[in-house]
Amino acid sequence: MRRTVSYEWTLAELMARNGMHNTTDLASHLKERDINLSPSQVYRLVTQRPERISLQILAALCDIFHCTPADLVVTHAADNQIKQAVNAPVIDLNAQVRPRRAHVHIDDD
Repeated sequence: MRRTVSYEWTLAELMARNGMHNTTDLASHLKERDINLSPSQVYRLVTQRPERISLQILAALCDIFHCTPADLVVTHAADNQIKQAVNAPVIDLNAQVRPRRAHVHIDDD
């Protein structure tokens, strides 16, 4: 069975709970921990769900907010259900479906 896995990035919520309403507030805390990101990088880190993040930045964020990585990244996993036809008869392809012989017709032009 296949599973669908997704995640939520909750940095903006953590910032709001800690009274940080601007990305510049976070940038100063990151600089204190020797993480030097441009203003646009900090903005993307806060407003977008990152596909990749360095462990050093993750550790700094955990230190700033006194949290664990599980507080920053909330994961969701669910089983994919196999779609089945309701009340449809099962067809035995070996017994019922046979190839048809092809007939080639040549046009006399």
